[in-house]
Amino acid sequence: MNTQTAKSRPPARGWILGVAALALLTPPGGAGASTLIFGGGMAQDCSEAVVRGRSDDTTMRLCTSALEVEALKSGDRARTLVNRGVIQLRRKAYVEARDDFDAAGRIDPKLGEAYVNRGAAFVAEERFVEGLAEIDRGLALGVVSPERAFYNRGLAHENLGDLPAAYRDYRRASELDPDWAAPKEELARFSIESP
Repeated sequence: MNTQTAKSRPPARGWILGVAALALLTPPGGAGASTLIFGGGMAQDCSEAVVRGRSDDTTMRLCTSALEVEALKSGDRARTLVNRGVIQLRRKAYVEARDDFDAAGRIDPKLGEAYVNRGAAFVAEERFVEGLAEIDRGLALGVVSPERAFYNRGLAHENLGDLPAAYRDYRRASELDPDWAAPKEELARFSIESP
């Protein structure tokens, strides 16, 4: 029997990535499909800003105002909380990020983004076992950008010493988004050896 062993150099830190909710409404029966609300509103503006990668004070105020002022349906409120949590995650305010993800999960327990992002916060805090559990939970529910979840799960596996699992997760992230450089950079650190 030919077995392979994955080896890597020390993991790169600082690449914890949040998964923006990307949208505000999920059509009935569309488990992983989301669409944007058209016609304006602060929640939509918040979502679009987060998808563009913004995490500045203006975007934070926009998302917070949407939550405080707009009459949002529960699903929209949950997704806006995820978007604000992603901003917190990018700012390395992990406790605040988890608070938003927890609130989103209480509103919509089937919103996978709430769990994968909560897991990303745990991974960033080097709480890898907790991070894995949350990321797995979110992936099981379905997320819009699973490549980010697999990447963060790869970081957790690698830091826990499970190099074959880390390699598989980085490879899966790269397969899901072939144009994304981060998983390719992680994969380049690995060598596969046959005994």
